[in-house]
This record gives sequence, C-alpha cells and structure tokens, in this order.
Amino acid sequence: MSATTLQQLRYVIEIANCGSINEAAKKLFISQPSLSNALKELEDDLGIIIFERTNKGVSLSLDGVEFIGYARQVVEQADLMESRYSEIKSKSIHFSVSTQHYSFAAKAFTRLVKQSDLSEYEFSLKETKTHEIIDNVKTLRSDIGILYINEVNSKVMNKIFSDNSLKFTPLFNASPHVLIRAGHLIAGKKAVLLEDMQRFPYIAFDQGENNSFYFSEEALNILRKVKGIKVSDRATLLDLLANTDGFTISAKGGISDLKDERFKSIPIEANQIFTVGWISHKNISLSDIAKKYIFILNDLISEDYFDLDFYLL
Repeated sequence: MSATTLQQLRYVIEIANCGSINEAAKKLFISQPSLSNALKELEDDLGIIIFERTNKGVSLSLDGVEFIGYARQVVEQADLMESRYSEIKSKSIHFSVSTQHYSFAAKAFTRLVKQSDLSEYEFSLKETKTHEIIDNVKTLRSDIGILYINEVNSKVMNKIFSDNSLKFTPLFNASPHVLIRAGHLIAGKKAVLLEDMQRFPYIAFDQGENNSFYFSEEALNILRKVKGIKVSDRATLLDLLANTDGFTISAKGGISDLKDERFKSIPIEANQIFTVGWISHKNISLSDIAKKYIFILNDLISEDYFDLDFYLL
C-alpha cells in the first residue's frame, strides 16, 4: 500500500469520526476542497460510495461501514509497525461512548480514564438522545451505546438494531419507580399508581425531532402529561426535582456513586422489567479499550451498591 493510499484511509477515518468533511479538514489541517478531492479519488478508485452526503453532514453508507472497518485495522497495523521499527510512540487511541443519561456510564468512563496508561488517547462520553446513540454506533462515531429496552419498546428497538447491523448486550434488569424530592406530597407512600402522578409536573429528557414513545429515556412513558417539562441534561433535571413537585420515572436495580438525601424513589405498581444494556456494531470487532470499558461496567454492576437508583442518582 502506498503512503498516499494510507493517508487517504486516515482521511476517511477522521471524516467518520467528525461526521463532517469540513470539521475533519480543520482537524487534519488541510483545505476542505483538498479533503473532498482525496475522498472522491478514493471512492472512484474503489468503485463504492463511502459516505452519503446530507444537509447535516455525512454518514457512512453500507459499503462505507464495511470499508472503514478494514481501514481502521490497516491504519492501526501500520501505526504499530511504525512504532515497532521506528521506536516512536504509538498513535493516539480513540474511544467513544454514547449513552442515555446514566451516572453509572459516566462513573465507568471516569474509571477507564484513570486506569488507562497510554501516551496518547482521545476519549469521549456523549450523554445524548436515544436516536443519536443508535446513529453514532451505526456510523462508528461511537464504539458503544448504552440504553434500555423493555416489553413495550423491544419489538421496535430490536428491529432498529437489526436493520442497522447492531447488537444489544444486556447489563442488568431494573423495575420502574417515580423519582421525587424527599419533601414531596407523596414521599410517604410505599407504592404509587401512574394515575397518582398525573397532577404533578412530569420531567423528561427531550428527544428532539425523534420524540417517539419508543425512544423515551423514562422507564414508563404512558402518562397523559397534563404538566410536562422537557430538559436536555441531568443537572437541570435534578435541580427541578429538588425544587419543585415535579417527578420523573426512574428504575430500581441500577448503580450509582451519588447518595443524595434530597431525593426519594417509590415503586410504581406496574408489571414491567427494563433491561439496560449496550449496543455495538455487528461487523466491527471491539477494540481493547472498548473491551476494558465493558469490563469496568460489569465490575461496577457487581459492586455492593448495585441496588441504588441507576437513572440519575
């Protein structure tokens, strides 16, 4: 393989990481037209379309997903060979996680960073919308995605996974609870019905244009929302919970390192179990660093505080 072709592979990988030719050009310190020409030349030589162009940027085509898997392997092997025989440091290791708003995912990510003895790396943790988690893993912008499925959304979600060559691996099961402030009017109840909550503001994570029932992060999303509040981050949701009579739907059975006495969870009388797990691309082998993150996730789940609320606390 010529040096020029290897450079083209590096270009393609950076475009996939950025989801934008313009952004990739900035990171590569070349002009956008030069990068576009290099990509077109490679696509013409191979006879395939690697990226589908849209108004929002670029995304990998079906051929592109297969191609970039090979490209990453080739570039990684070239870097290892260069390191071995030139006695220089290995290239930066890239790893990305996209997740629903779970504190255990962030805790595992922090442990990964602390335990990583690498000379160079670029890690990212993206707490984001459900459809973006799926899209990020599908297009290889993220190595792993963390979300949940249950009996209500599993048929739709599993079809989405199958259509996008994704695999879902369970981590643990959980049951639904309402999450409220400790001084809430219903804080003394041992259990609640969904109907009990309709007079209070319902706080949920905004799913943007894909605000589908099946993409909801809240463990049960079957309420008629008389009062609804949408937020995009955990900090805002926690602040609203702590200072209003609002509530969100959480789950029991997860994990956390934050023991906050401001909040209380109460079981919901509903016969549903939720399976939290991770998705990855079927056609791409997990990197060593991704496997290490999964190991840390499972290690967290096995710890003594596994019976705390995973959703926010």
